[in-house]
Amino acid sequence: MGDAIELTVDGMTCDHCVRAVTEAIGGVAGVTGASVDLEAGAATVAGERVDVDAVIAAIAEEGYEAAPRGPA
Repeated sequence: MGDAIELTVDGMTCDHCVRAVTEAIGGVAGVTGASVDLEAGAATVAGERVDVDAVIAAIAEEGYEAAPRGPA
């Protein structure tokens, strides 16, 4: 079983944004799945030894801002 990374994602406004962020996350080494929630402005990333900074950079390349989600 891999790790789950919770991120906030700012700048998403539509389903196209969700697809772009999901595809960007999926292109990062070690990622096995991603769930992006438009209304919550959040993403959950699943995988093995995923580099959080690489995920954030991939999202930034698509024009969105992401950061690790703090504890609730």
